[in-house]
Amino acid sequence: MTLFSLVFGSFFLYFSWGSVGSCFVLASLVSLGLLHQNFSSNLNMYFSLNYVSALLVFLSCILCLLALVSTPYEKKAYTYSMCLLALLGFLVLSFSMSNIILFYIFFEASLIPTLMLIIGWGYQPERLQAGSYMMLYTVGASLPLLLVLIWWCEKGGTMNILLLKNLSFVFPIFLTVVIYGAFLVKLPMYSTHLWLPKAHVEAPLAGSMILAGILLKLGGYGIFVMNNSFSMGPNSVSLVIAALSMWGGFLAVMMCLRQVDVKALVAYSSVGHMGIVSAGLILDQTWGVTSALITMLAHGASSSALFCLAYFSYTKSHTRNIPYMKGMLQMYPILSLWWFIFCCINMAAPPTLNLVGELLVSSVVWNYNYLLAAVMGLMVFFSASYNMYLYSSINHGFHSNYLSSGSELKSFEKLSLVLHLMPLLFVFKGTLFIL
Repeated sequence: MTLFSLVFGSFFLYFSWGSVGSCFVLASLVSLGLLHQNFSSNLNMYFSLNYVSALLVFLSCILCLLALVSTPYEKKAYTYSMCLLALLGFLVLSFSMSNIILFYIFFEASLIPTLMLIIGWGYQPERLQAGSYMMLYTVGASLPLLLVLIWWCEKGGTMNILLLKNLSFVFPIFLTVVIYGAFLVKLPMYSTHLWLPKAHVEAPLAGSMILAGILLKLGGYGIFVMNNSFSMGPNSVSLVIAALSMWGGFLAVMMCLRQVDVKALVAYSSVGHMGIVSAGLILDQTWGVTSALITMLAHGASSSALFCLAYFSYTKSHTRNIPYMKGMLQMYPILSLWWFIFCCINMAAPPTLNLVGELLVSSVVWNYNYLLAAVMGLMVFFSASYNMYLYSSINHGFHSNYLSSGSELKSFEKLSLVLHLMPLLFVFKGTLFIL
């Protein structure tokens, strides 16, 4: 309850940037206290927390703080801070609901501050089209889910997630697709991903960080909640969806190799990682859920950091075109070092959290189908390829004429990159992910 007080109490204050920062810092520190192994807490009939939601609440708080830290001071405004704070509030509520209808409401409400960030602080006129794509894809896929949830709650006589799982019902193929579809668009799975690169390219820095770091994880958490509420388990439909997720992840990784826009490349890499998450969750095995949780945490921190690095490099070169950013190593060696660190983390080099997640999900996929395991192996290989392409294209070679000389990194930029490493240190706390 302390966390809710910190988040929502600030809505009623006319605050300075110091108080906004203090609110985010305190919320991040309080959320650390939620990280206990195998814990579950029912606060009341509407709120509950478990090991998955607590970890995602922590990630929400820390990434909203980092979005605030990474934003240049002159771009900050009262409305901007309110959007970030409202987004954090909706995310915390989404991850903390035990009422399935309220979970759906806050799940959809998180789109509103995100849309405001894209339209209000985007860079190009195409941001209107990007916002429209995002709303049409996500809301259009979610409305059929609302009808299923209302019908299921009426049938069960309760809206509580923990009580709905006691109902025994065999879902037909159509309902299974509807239930999973809303969250697969949010993740997104390849073929429902067209809104994501557009939204990332047009969004401001904070919008890209929170979209990649947290909002995509709402889709993964939604699949986790549906599996718990409906006791669906692996069936023929879920196996087909898992196969499409893995194959789509491989295609997204291949798309990364032909991108020239650095933000589009990082966006497509998110689609590849979320293919692993959706496969692990839909197969609904203990190792699969554990691998999805680990991958969500690791990807949330690493993709957010890559968007930060893309923005910091943009301020040096004034372009997002990868060939025009080359030679960064000659002029900004510290920035190149950070590119190397987070590209290694993104490609799942040992001993990073991404590696642990990919190893766990590969064992689960191997048990179901050898061909899917082969696709998984190709995805891992080409994931390393596009990360090496990203690092070498930006940092090696003779420096581009587009690069402007200046200071290496500002203090807030260094602080942001260092703090992005904090969630990734959970690789040394492996018991946190034992289900």
